[in-house]
Amino acid sequence: MNLSLVLTPETLGIIGTTLRMALASTTIGSALGIALGLLLEKARFPGKRIVVRLCRTLMGTPPVVVGLVVYLLLMRRGPLGFLGWIFTVSGMVFAQVLIITPIVCGMVYSYAVRSAPQIRAFAVTMGASPLQTRLLMLREMRGEIYFSVIAAFGRAISEVGAVMIVGGNIMGRTRVMTTAITLMRNMGNYAQAITLGIVLLLLAFLIQSLSDFLHKDRPAEENF
Repeated sequence: MNLSLVLTPETLGIIGTTLRMALASTTIGSALGIALGLLLEKARFPGKRIVVRLCRTLMGTPPVVVGLVVYLLLMRRGPLGFLGWIFTVSGMVFAQVLIITPIVCGMVYSYAVRSAPQIRAFAVTMGASPLQTRLLMLREMRGEIYFSVIAAFGRAISEVGAVMIVGGNIMGRTRVMTTAITLMRNMGNYAQAITLGIVLLLLAFLIQSLSDFLHKDRPAEENF
């Protein structure tokens, strides 16, 4: 791999935009998804099965469909056009959040359905407050939550369709590594596309390794 062809100022800008978009959308989408997943597990209301089914359906929504919907919302004459997010990183993050949130919500909900009742029963026997119970649930499910966040990040950093539609693949503004690879493939520059693909994989590996290091299990402390 010829790094002199890859690590140019333009490419470094693309890498920076990719990380900024992926980390922002993963953080927002994961926070929303975790909260909604836990809330959905605990809530009891008519039509809950339909909501769960809808969430699971949205987990597999084609990104290009989400990109089209977000584009129509953010375009100048759209209902959210006043935000000025079309063809910006903010607009791309918005689209990614809509993709990521149902994925995290569905995964956390599935985990919580299996483990939350036992955790709540244990918390009651220990005389835990509602806040302590929620914190205990997060601690006991931290492994599952971690994997859902990693899945969300993988989706964010590898997405093409939605970010291409909403961001426009503008050099120096909204071009990310996946859209740059697509452009180079269309131009017949396969060597550069493959090289960027390898850099993208290395980048994902480094982020994953850092996450694994930070996620190392530590001795649990008594909370009660």
